[in-house]
Amino acid sequence: MRRREFIGLVGAAAAWPCAGLAQRPTKPAVVGFLVPGTPTSFSQRLAASVKRLGELGWIDGRTITIEYRWAEAQRFDEIAAELVRLKVDVIFTTGTPPVIALRKLTSEIPIVFVAAGDPVGTGLVVSLARPGANITGLSNQSADIVKKRLGLLREMVPNLSKLAVMAKIDNISAAKEMREVQTVAAALGMQPIMLEVREADDITAAFAGLAERADALYVVPDSLVTTNALRIGALALGARLPTIHGARELVQAGGLMSYGANYPALYRRAAEYIDKILRGAKPARMPIEQPTQFDLVINLSTAKELSLSISPSLIARADDVIE
Repeated sequence: MRRREFIGLVGAAAAWPCAGLAQRPTKPAVVGFLVPGTPTSFSQRLAASVKRLGELGWIDGRTITIEYRWAEAQRFDEIAAELVRLKVDVIFTTGTPPVIALRKLTSEIPIVFVAAGDPVGTGLVVSLARPGANITGLSNQSADIVKKRLGLLREMVPNLSKLAVMAKIDNISAAKEMREVQTVAAALGMQPIMLEVREADDITAAFAGLAERADALYVVPDSLVTTNALRIGALALGARLPTIHGARELVQAGGLMSYGANYPALYRRAAEYIDKILRGAKPARMPIEQPTQFDLVINLSTAKELSLSISPSLIARADDVIE
C-alpha cells in the first residue's frame, strides 16, 4: 500500500467518531395507550401488547415511549384530548367508546383499537377490508356468539327460564349486544330482564331484588364491568345467580363461566398493528381482523358454591378450569 493511501485511510478513520457525534439521535416514537379502566383491571391484557412490542424491537424507554392514560367512562373525551395534544405517533385503545371520542378529535393520528364489538355496525370504520381514514384494529365478535353463550349457560342451568342481562347502555356496542341477547333469549323460551347501567354505582342497584326475579345473569362485555369484576362476582354470588361473561377476568373474580375471544392473543396482534404503523403502514389500508381463538373458562369453586353440577363433557370442552 502506498504511504499516501495509508495516511488517507487513517485520516478517514479518525474522522468517524466526530462524524458520529455530529449526527442527531433519532427521537423515539411515542405511543399513547388510552385504557378504559384501571392498571389492576387491564394489566394482564396490556402486558401482552407491551411484550409483543418488545419482541418487535419497540422497547418502552429505549426505542419508543409509551404514554399511559387511564380513563373511566366519563373521562374518555378529556383523556383523548390530552393524547391528541401530545401529538403522539399512534394511539392504542380498547372498545368502542374511546374510539368514538378519539375520532371526534383527530383524523390524522393513527388509532389502533382492540375488542370493539361491531366496528362497521357502530360506524367506527367503513368496512372490514378497507377501514378508511385513520382507524384500524381488531374486533371481538361478542354479539356474534350470543347464542353460543346462552347454550353453554343452559347446559349449566337446565331449568333456566328468566335471564337477567346487564349492559352499559351508553356504550353503543354493548347496547347492540344487549338487544341481540334479548332476541335470542326470547327465541329460546327465556324471559329476558334488562339491567341498564351507566356507572359503577348502578351495578349495585341493579342487583336489588334480582335473586327473586332471575335464574341467571348474562353480563355484556364492557370496560366498566371488567373494572368492576370483583363487585359483580360478589353480588352475583350473594344473589346466588350463575353468570356468563365474555372474558376470563370476570370468572377469575368469582363469575361462573365465560366464553369469548382470547384477549391476550388480540392484544398481541394489536401490537403488530402498531409496529406496522410505526414503520409507515397506513391504517386506512389495514383490514380489521376478527378473533380466531375463543376460550371457555369455568370456575368450579363458584359452581360448587351455587350447588351446580357440571357435566364431564362440559368440563372437557373448557379451555381453562379454575379450581
